[in-house]
Amino acid sequence: MAQPRSAIGYLKWPLVVTAIGLVLSAWLGWATEQTLNGVLSFLLVGSVLAALEISLSFDNAIVNANKLDEMTPVWRQRFLTWGILIAVFGMRIVFPLAIVAIFAWVNPFEAMLLALAEPDEYSRIIGHAHGPIAAFGGTFLMMVALKFFVDEDKSIDWIEGLERRLRKCGSVRGFEIAFVLVIVVIVSQSLAEHQRSSFLLSAVMGLLAFTMVDGLGTYLDHSASAASQIGARGGLGAFLYLEVLDASFSFDGVIGAFALTTNILLIAIGLGVGAMYVRSMTIMLVEKGTLHQFRYLEHGAFYSIFALAVIMFMQSLMHIPETLTGLIGVALIGFALISSIRHNKREKI
Repeated sequence: MAQPRSAIGYLKWPLVVTAIGLVLSAWLGWATEQTLNGVLSFLLVGSVLAALEISLSFDNAIVNANKLDEMTPVWRQRFLTWGILIAVFGMRIVFPLAIVAIFAWVNPFEAMLLALAEPDEYSRIIGHAHGPIAAFGGTFLMMVALKFFVDEDKSIDWIEGLERRLRKCGSVRGFEIAFVLVIVVIVSQSLAEHQRSSFLLSAVMGLLAFTMVDGLGTYLDHSASAASQIGARGGLGAFLYLEVLDASFSFDGVIGAFALTTNILLIAIGLGVGAMYVRSMTIMLVEKGTLHQFRYLEHGAFYSIFALAVIMFMQSLMHIPETLTGLIGVALIGFALISSIRHNKREKI
């Protein structure tokens, strides 16, 4: 593993990308509005989008770091290079276009033209697709969180009373699936009748996606025959798991971005800049061994994931500001960090 760098070392590339992003945002503002106010407006929105992405992705960085710590150096580097390209270009550009292509029954090229020529219509279609997207992402993320807590082998508890009870539920076969399906059914009953079928179908697809990715990851990383084919354990399976998890985390940020602007290029720039900071946070957590130093930090991240899943379900019923979502995640991780520091001080006494 590479030697830990200084803080500025981890920020070098994010700062470079930030400078490029600001220049592109200013140019895009001038090309679109051809006024100084337009330039300043685009710079402000791009900066807010980057901040939104960072605040929503604290927990993502922690979970990624935990998984990367178990991966081989080769696959770790592949995730940090290929993975960031998929995250920025795939989820921040291709994903919104794919939504419009599916819901408007047009090809991706026409979706791109629609995004550039008719941004208001493009935003309307994205908004129409928000319910099914929230159902898919909420289901997937809730399964991710429950898999961590409903684990009989988990030895460290942060909120002891609650987590001990959840560990005991690990002996109940299918508990996580049953729990999530109950939540899905309750939420679906609060929706208008014409929205229920798409919500339920998307939730089932989210559950299926988690089951397939989790099962495939386990098979690839623990099967001796598969390991010999891909070169090492802790590789392709973990890579696929992290990519799908990163995509699920991105749903909320991508959808929330349209509340600030309908310009897909500005969205890609702002969220792309934020994604670079998340990547650097992930690398820092791995190289500095931060998760080993602060024992409850990972717990805070998974509580944040569970909260995000609940919020995504609730967004099918009402609007919840993305800033509130980000603040809840940051607060939970902050509390976990404070608890970890207090535990470390007690251990030294």
